[in-house]
Amino acid sequence: MLCKRIISCLDVRNGKLAKSVKFIDTKDIGDPIATAQKYYEEGIDELVFYDITASSDNRNIMIDVVSEVASRIFIPFSVGGGLRTVEDCTKVRLAGAEKVNLNTAAVNNPALITATSEALGVQAVVLSMDVLAVPASEKIPSGYEIVTHGGRTKTGMDAIEWAKTGEKLGAGELVVNSIDADGTKDGYEINLTRMIADAVSIPVIASGGGGKPEHLYEVLTHGHADAALIASMLHYGEYTIKQIKDYLKKRGIKIRSI
Repeated sequence: MLCKRIISCLDVRNGKLAKSVKFIDTKDIGDPIATAQKYYEEGIDELVFYDITASSDNRNIMIDVVSEVASRIFIPFSVGGGLRTVEDCTKVRLAGAEKVNLNTAAVNNPALITATSEALGVQAVVLSMDVLAVPASEKIPSGYEIVTHGGRTKTGMDAIEWAKTGEKLGAGELVVNSIDADGTKDGYEINLTRMIADAVSIPVIASGGGGKPEHLYEVLTHGHADAALIASMLHYGEYTIKQIKDYLKKRGIKIRSI
C-alpha cells in the first residue's frame, strides 16, 4: 500500500500568505516563503501554492514567489492560479515547481488539460476542483457543483462528472476543494471526497475542513483519499506536522516518516 500524504496549502494574495473561511473573509496571515521553508524543515510531504486571486484578477501568477519557494524546499511542490496556457504552465515548471494545478482555465478550456499533460507529463498535471454543495438536480445529480474564479462563478457542472472527464483528458491527480468546509476546521467533506475517489483511478487529495488529526484519519480512510491537504491547523500553530503524523501512525495509517 502506498503511503498517504500530508500536504500543506499556501494560499497567496498580493504576495502574502492568506486564509479564508468558505472562500470569503480572506485575511493576510504571514510570509509564504518563510512558511514554506518552515513546513519543509518540519517534515511536510508536499506543498501546494495557490495564487488565489490570479484568475479573478485576470493576471498571471507571481512567478518570482514561485521561484523563491522552489529554491528553498526539496519536496514535491505544486503551483496553481492564473495558469491559462501550456506556456504559463511551462514557466512554472521552469521556476522549480514539480506540478501545475489547473482550475478555472481547465473548466473554460478542457483541452488545456490534455495539452499540458502531453507537454509536461501526466504526473505533472493536477486538476483542482472547487466544489459547492447544491440541491441535486437532473443537471447536477450528485448534489455537488463545480465553481470557478475562486468560488465566485457557478458553472452548472456536476463535480463527479468533471472529475471523470479530467482523468480522461490527462490529469494525473485531483484536488477536491470543498467550499462548504473551507477554513471551518470542522472536518472534510467525506461524502464528496469518497464519491470522487470511487469514480476515478487517479490519486485524490482532500481539501477543506481539516482542523484536527482525527479529521485527516477520517478522510484518508472513510473518504478514500490518497492525501489530505491542511492549512489552518498548521498556519495558526494548533498542531505540528510531527503531532499529526504521529497520530496517524498510531491509528495504523501508513505515512512517510519525518
